[in-house]
Amino acid sequence: MTLISRCSLALLFTGIAGAALAADNPLSVHVLNLENGLPSPKVRVTLEQLQATGWQPLSEGTTNQQGRVTALFPAGKELESGTYKVTFKTGDWFEQQQTNTFFPEVPVIFQTDGEVDHYHIPLLLSPYGYSTYRGN
Repeated sequence: MTLISRCSLALLFTGIAGAALAADNPLSVHVLNLENGLPSPKVRVTLEQLQATGWQPLSEGTTNQQGRVTALFPAGKELESGTYKVTFKTGDWFEQQQTNTFFPEVPVIFQTDGEVDHYHIPLLLSPYGYSTYRGN
């Protein structure tokens, strides 16, 4: 087997393993720019869970070239029923695009009840408006 073949197999295995890990993760997000219809890469996203003492940080990620974070929930932790907050750091992203915005952050607060295995939160974004929904 040549070095190129071994490298190709390693990349294929890594991609498959990464996809499997993402498929097992109960939370993903996606950011699309409504002005041009394109994905929004490099948007920082945080995840928090509401506890009796307030919001507790769980994880953070940055959207990939497709505008996605495919595995936002911490690996090895089980998604509990409760209230969570995903915050999209949109001000930083718009600044990178050299575009003014009215929304420096977009917090999305949602509840889980254990009835579904996966929650997907898309954000449709423009400088002066946004929309979100529970996706699949």
